[in-house]
Amino acid sequence: MPLGQHPIPRNFPTFENLSQVLLNLSIDTIVAVGMMLLLIAGMFDLSVGSVVAFSGGLAANLMFFHEVPVPLAIAAGLLSAVAIGWINGYLIAYQGINPMIQTLAMLGIVRGGALLVAGANIQNLPYWFNAIGQSRLLGMQMPVWYMLLTVGLFTFLVNKTVFFRRYYYIGGNEKAAELSGIRVKRMKLYAFVLSATLAGIAGILLASRLGAAMSTLGRGLELRVITAVILGGASLQGGVGKIPGALLGALFMGLIANIMVIARISGLWQDIILGIILIAAVWLDLYLLRRSQVK
Repeated sequence: MPLGQHPIPRNFPTFENLSQVLLNLSIDTIVAVGMMLLLIAGMFDLSVGSVVAFSGGLAANLMFFHEVPVPLAIAAGLLSAVAIGWINGYLIAYQGINPMIQTLAMLGIVRGGALLVAGANIQNLPYWFNAIGQSRLLGMQMPVWYMLLTVGLFTFLVNKTVFFRRYYYIGGNEKAAELSGIRVKRMKLYAFVLSATLAGIAGILLASRLGAAMSTLGRGLELRVITAVILGGASLQGGVGKIPGALLGALFMGLIANIMVIARISGLWQDIILGIILIAAVWLDLYLLRRSQVK
């Protein structure tokens, strides 16, 4: 059905629906915080969606098939994310591989790994694992609070600590940052590790919230997150962006997706619209960059 035949649904502005929107965008926002950090430094990571699937799948595999205690299984899932981030960061920062090629290749490798550990799906996970993502506080499910905690923590770190502020210098002028004494390669490595770790946390939360792990989880998440971060004020050229912008961009994307679902717009049209939004966001970023250079 054509998009123009769908007005904004009447049941859109309700507390229940808005709570569901926040819950749905919580995973994307946690990943977007890491992506914002990378874009501030002038980089990006296309493998984060696969890391979401793999970290949750590995933890579920260990708990379900090998009866590994919940804390150890979660730790294994997070460590796998750290390892993936370290490999990406090392090969990009120290070996000079293009970030798009490296993370695109890693996307395929890790997605295959997710299929190996999670298969079609793993269900009947332990109660204490499911409680992490299904518990409620003040009427909101815990992933929403984890999202707010992540945004608040990284907003403080980026605004108040010298370590994280170095990413603005790296993104603004990498050569100048290196000459000023910043260890650029090491900082890039740390950024990829942090981004992958947040994706790993998101994967654990998503599997916990659903009570199941699937190899298809996080598919297409990397494009949604990059779109949200650019809409939130980051630039593909690096050097600009704020952590709260990741939340605002993800909120915008979540509201658009929610309206399309309630309006029963087909999945085909949803993918087309989200793709158009990404192109428009990148075009706007380039337009603003050229305009600032003219001035």
